[in-house]
Amino acid sequence: MTDIRAFLKEHGPLLFDGAMGTCFAALPGRADQRCELASLTEPEEIAAIHRSYLEAGCRAIKTNTFTAGLELAQDQGEAPARMIRAACRIAKDCAAPYGAYVFADIGPAPEGARLSRGEVYCREADLFLAQGITCFLLETLPSDDGVAQLARHLKERCPDAYLIVSFAVTFDGVTREGIEGQALFRRAAALPEVDAVGFNCVSGPRHLLDYIRRLDLSVLGDKALSVMPNAGYPTVLGRRTAYQGAPDYFGGRLAQIVRAGASIVGGCCGTTPEHLAQAAQAIAALPPVPVPLEPARTAAPRPAPHANTLSDKLDRGERVIAVELDPPADDDISFFLDGVRALSEAGADAVTIADCPIGRPRADSSLLACKLKRELGVEPLPHLTCRDRNLNATKALLLGLSMEGVHNVLLVTGDPIPSTDRDEVKSVFNFNSRKLARYVSGLNESVLRTPFRIFGALNVNAANFAVQLRLAREKEENGVSGFLTQPVLSAQALDNLRLARETLRGKILGGVYPVVSHKNACFLNNEIAGMRIAPEITALYEGKTREEAEELAIEISARIAGEIAPCTDGLYLMTPFRRVALMTRILERLAH
Repeated sequence: MTDIRAFLKEHGPLLFDGAMGTCFAALPGRADQRCELASLTEPEEIAAIHRSYLEAGCRAIKTNTFTAGLELAQDQGEAPARMIRAACRIAKDCAAPYGAYVFADIGPAPEGARLSRGEVYCREADLFLAQGITCFLLETLPSDDGVAQLARHLKERCPDAYLIVSFAVTFDGVTREGIEGQALFRRAAALPEVDAVGFNCVSGPRHLLDYIRRLDLSVLGDKALSVMPNAGYPTVLGRRTAYQGAPDYFGGRLAQIVRAGASIVGGCCGTTPEHLAQAAQAIAALPPVPVPLEPARTAAPRPAPHANTLSDKLDRGERVIAVELDPPADDDISFFLDGVRALSEAGADAVTIADCPIGRPRADSSLLACKLKRELGVEPLPHLTCRDRNLNATKALLLGLSMEGVHNVLLVTGDPIPSTDRDEVKSVFNFNSRKLARYVSGLNESVLRTPFRIFGALNVNAANFAVQLRLAREKEENGVSGFLTQPVLSAQALDNLRLARETLRGKILGGVYPVVSHKNACFLNNEIAGMRIAPEITALYEGKTREEAEELAIEISARIAGEIAPCTDGLYLMTPFRRVALMTRILERLAH
């Protein structure tokens, strides 16, 4: 059989099959069955789908193994091996009469499983190699975690192996983990062991065509571009998800994708043998003389950025003070606005606004931030949680913030919904704060004229602070350039803050919380995560009146601010119980 590299040079393009999963689900009684297990239980049905694609003109088919890595990730013995052996046998038997290539289909490995993504991919590769499969498609990837590890392992075990790496991006070029597809494309193309790079799934043919036209394909060198779009976008018909993109439309767009530079093409979700038959005809009708690749469309120069006074002050090495004021729980904003005015006049450089703290609904932090910026001219720092928003909602919110001149955000994973509410209100976490930071950082580079200054949280009261430092370094790698810490109210917290200063590159705003009573100290110590108040501080409040306790709070806050000054770039003051007057007194004390 002709080596696939020679085939691409002499005959190209190579046409892959379409979606095994959606074809199998369309069979009577199969909608709720796992497609990959059918290689063991209904092998003839899987073989019939393979043959239908080959009859349509496809010259490469994928093994029915897209989700085999799920069991491998949990180290679940022989089950994935049996699945892979059966799928390889069926695909090879079907492909042989047509002289077609069989590609090992490896889907994305889950994150946070017993085995790392790279370990999963390497184990899968070994199982396929044992079946004589030497062509590999690593597809629908949300990130490049483990890709380099697999590529090296594969070429060490089989130097002639052919590896396609394919990422899944939305129409605007971002994966479900918030990573820019262009960055993934460049990194994968730079790996010497990778033979082809491209995109599949999530997007329809028109959007992937537009997307690859914007790419710098020169980074591929002699590698091939692979593109396998969906048959459009899904809709729900009754209880079934369906794709209604017409086969002739799909075929025409796939031919345009070939003209735009792709030499490996095929279909993903919703694409049937008819879709690929139309694609085969449209590609065959292309002019025999090579058409010059369409030049990448260059983006227009972005306008000059807006000013960011908080970020500019930090970059000049000046100390800053950010004061947190909780958003209202109703629609009366008068107290909040009055409080912000007072804090700003007392010397606060920014006002931070929590995003539904402890999972209880309050006025939206981002909407309030826009109002403060527009009506008061105050620099806001809204908290933005990963709870309750997917990437679409997050991007929409960030674009709105940027339009309103809000260019600083504190990204946190977010508190879960209290257990008493979970029967009616569900927490939704599609990603964590590190992935969110990576996503915002990508927007900074590719979309926004004024980049966001990205802040993260740092818990200096954590029992295992080494873990917190590791997470903080990961945040920095993903674009975080500053940290707001939990309150420093113990010697251990101060030691941890000093260690953070030695370890991290970003600016640090040290947390200061004015404890206002003995009861308040006990509550914080016992019921609020991330708080640790030294016993000697708690004891000072015993028997104090409200006025005496506030005076003590001012003294302790001023003392702590002085102690943490050498290892911070400013302060993060938290307002207790809406006591704005107390905070203005502390700000005035710190100014002298």
